[in-house]
Amino acid sequence: MITKYTCQNGIRVVLENIPTVRSVAIGIWIGTGSRNETPELNGISHFLEHMFFKGTKTRSAREIAESFDSIGGQVNAFTSKEYTCYYAKVLDTHAPFALEVLADMFFNSTFDEEELLKEKNVVYEEIKMYEDTPDDIVHDLLSKAVYQNHPLGYPILGTEDTLQTFSGETLKQYMRDAYTPENVVISIAGNISDTFIKEVESYFGSYEGQRAVQSDVKPDFNVNQITRKKETEQAHLCIGFNGLQVGHDDIYELIVLNNILGGSMSSRLFQEVREQRGLAYSVFSYHSAYQDSGIVTIYGGTGAKQLDVLFETIQETLTKLKETGITEKELNNSKEQLKGSLMLSLESTNSRMSRNGKNELLLSRHRSLDEIIEQIDKVEKNAVNQMANSIFNDQYSLALVSPDGELPKIK
Repeated sequence: MITKYTCQNGIRVVLENIPTVRSVAIGIWIGTGSRNETPELNGISHFLEHMFFKGTKTRSAREIAESFDSIGGQVNAFTSKEYTCYYAKVLDTHAPFALEVLADMFFNSTFDEEELLKEKNVVYEEIKMYEDTPDDIVHDLLSKAVYQNHPLGYPILGTEDTLQTFSGETLKQYMRDAYTPENVVISIAGNISDTFIKEVESYFGSYEGQRAVQSDVKPDFNVNQITRKKETEQAHLCIGFNGLQVGHDDIYELIVLNNILGGSMSSRLFQEVREQRGLAYSVFSYHSAYQDSGIVTIYGGTGAKQLDVLFETIQETLTKLKETGITEKELNNSKEQLKGSLMLSLESTNSRMSRNGKNELLLSRHRSLDEIIEQIDKVEKNAVNQMANSIFNDQYSLALVSPDGELPKIK
């Protein structure tokens, strides 16, 4: 059972009591990410996330780390294109302490200049590490190809140039602009009673802030190609098609379709590209849903000389999918897989906390497990086939990282 509560200042709290566990996960979700940045501030959401761990008015960076280690808990954070999350998972007896430390980080981080310099260096290394991972970079390049100069095309980590300009005052100003009460959701899941909401309110319920200025411009889906020449053993290819936004009425048809195409080991891409032809170790597809847009991405990595054959095989798989449609067996297997993975994923308090936090932040609504299963069961074969024909057309973008940087030959 999910309890929703809105504090006087507009902060939303969602709490799911799970009495059968002994842990509690607490997450602070903020509706800002790289999408909400300007070109000059690209990377600031992610850098701010790092700086929250670098000391408060009463705790050093070491003391923040030790405070969770000393109770056998975990604390971490992540930044995406549309939100940032700071979270902790602890034993239920330590939930009040974990909340106090997270609130201390949220309200009292000092952004000390010496720590800023050290952490910039850490993020520079993170960017370099990312650059050394071509199978990661290629997905960012696809976002850039599809969204071009729209902020959804910006890298979450930012660049070395933008990072250099960030100061303590820049971070504080960004917090004032984006970390406003109505832009924050606190999600709690685990062995905890509803009265814990009062403790959350005592820390978070009274701070004030200007209403966040929403300047979200809906992005266009651009047909584009971006290549990068890089000393790699493999060619890494991403193909992107126009997808659906978060909460779209037809999202379950697309989820079922993606699972059949490239979301599992029995999927068509995996079976055709890897099992039948041995062209790639890694081949898959996935759907990224944003507030007002989405991308269906197909990824494959293969030897540079086999790139043309890989691309051709992917195209043939898509053509066959559109021409002959999915089978009844594929439909049923996909539904069962999705229901199984959904139920298994919700066995941890962390995943429950994440699901509730995201749903509240992006959709302001919560579907029960039974409702979601009902939606999956309602998906029909004809609707999936129509979805395949509407999405997999010739309006797609390509991104490639390879030794020669040459796009596959398109027949």
